[in-house]
Amino acid sequence: MVDEPATLDDTIRRVAEILCDADSVLFVTGAGISADSGLPTYRGVGVLYNRGDTEDGVAIEDALSGEMLAEQPALSWKYMWQIGAACFGAVPNRAHEIIAALETEKEEVWVVTQNVDGLHRAAGSRNLVEVHGHLFDLYCTDCATGYTAEELLAGFRAPPELPPTCTRCNGIVRPNVVLFGEFLSTGVVHALHDLSTRDFEVVFSIGTTAVFPYISRPIAWAQSCGKPTVEINAARTEISDEVRYRIPLGAAEAMERIRAAMG
Repeated sequence: MVDEPATLDDTIRRVAEILCDADSVLFVTGAGISADSGLPTYRGVGVLYNRGDTEDGVAIEDALSGEMLAEQPALSWKYMWQIGAACFGAVPNRAHEIIAALETEKEEVWVVTQNVDGLHRAAGSRNLVEVHGHLFDLYCTDCATGYTAEELLAGFRAPPELPPTCTRCNGIVRPNVVLFGEFLSTGVVHALHDLSTRDFEVVFSIGTTAVFPYISRPIAWAQSCGKPTVEINAARTEISDEVRYRIPLGAAEAMERIRAAMG
């Protein structure tokens, strides 16, 4: 249940004290942490789309599905390109930067993110599980040749003929993300299992609705063990009444204030 100190400042001070004292911390993040980097909190691929039906008359969930990519790759890539263009050029904000800095200061800091924008990676986080993949890592669906978006697509600056094809075998190239109807990769499943065995002293949920079980599970585990849990989200979510501390602010502002209170 939420522990509600007298004021928001009190909550921030208490969370800062807990974070100061903790040697091991887990941050679970979603689209909201990237909002201050100029990225809209879309639903969809790595929670990066929320516009209902597309102009092609199909639901975005269908356009961004593994089945559509196989059957109509040009249509699927049309919307993946829009997401890539939205992410291209975005830079980490203070929330990403502070989390990355904490990794260098503490014994163990991990990030589990739903986001495909790569901003945690760009900020310097290395203990990182990108649950839904990374939009700027690409590979051929036929021969598995890997590419970066920069080398094959010039980032996402100007759309080439879509879908992009492999320079080696002419197969369809796709981003290394989890599309609708697809399973998490084996590597991600193993990483999540490994993290579930670690005894984190505090767990943060930042900018995520935590609707996926593999995202909400670390919060539930921490609660069951009596560990402090913190939610940073301007909007209320399904876990808002369950965490011990709730900070109803944007991610960058909240983390900046927590960092300042740590002294």
